[in-house]
Amino acid sequence: MLTFSEAQVMAWINPLLWPAIRVLALFMTMPVLSRRNVPLRLRIALAFLIVLCAQSSLPEVPVIALDSAQGFLTVVQQLLIGISMGFAARMVFAAVEYAGELIGLQMGLSYAGFFDPATGGQTNAVSRFFEITVSWLFIVINGHLLMVAAVVQSFHAFPVGPEPFAFLREMQPQLWGAEIFRLGLWIALPVIAMLLFVNLILGIVSRVAQQMNVFAIGFPITVSTGLLGILFTLPMMSVPFTVALEQMLEAFQ
Repeated sequence: MLTFSEAQVMAWINPLLWPAIRVLALFMTMPVLSRRNVPLRLRIALAFLIVLCAQSSLPEVPVIALDSAQGFLTVVQQLLIGISMGFAARMVFAAVEYAGELIGLQMGLSYAGFFDPATGGQTNAVSRFFEITVSWLFIVINGHLLMVAAVVQSFHAFPVGPEPFAFLREMQPQLWGAEIFRLGLWIALPVIAMLLFVNLILGIVSRVAQQMNVFAIGFPITVSTGLLGILFTLPMMSVPFTVALEQMLEAFQ
């Protein structure tokens, strides 16, 4: 009759359990995979599959009792790291959506709002279009594979241990919000400059030809200029998006 001691069972469970919690926390918060239409069972299965395949490259995981204070702190650490990685990638997406908000506001499309189920707020048409485009771009550039590789490397940078707040002190995730405004302005600046120039021309026309109804012709001209600007700048969006995503994930490696 085969018998197993508690120490043997814990030695088998620990190398799979703690990494799986971190990977699963990442899948719950990262873009695309965190959507409601992705089944929870699929995320759990992918988390354990990735951990199982990465066992040979992971560092040695200490044996920690599940019913101890160290076990609770270790769970907190894995959740913080996984959620922070997903939050970092979500910051890049939010920056692109913020660029769409700025462009849509300058185009006069702020009244055309859509409900965003991810944030529970309203977004304009340009922001919604940028969100869908960057989601496809994330898959095309293998962003999901970059995040999987980053979470595997994070076990070397931040090993499993009962010290959750050491990660927060080192990473300072509360400072990542500035990335939204920096990257958003970087993407939206060319189109905003075009729209500003068009508004300047319309202002001059309204002063020279006062009998012309600028409000009647200004809206279609502004929208057309904004759409042309988006058409010309959309192929260049992949460069700042990829650079920002790689910079955010480098901190975990």
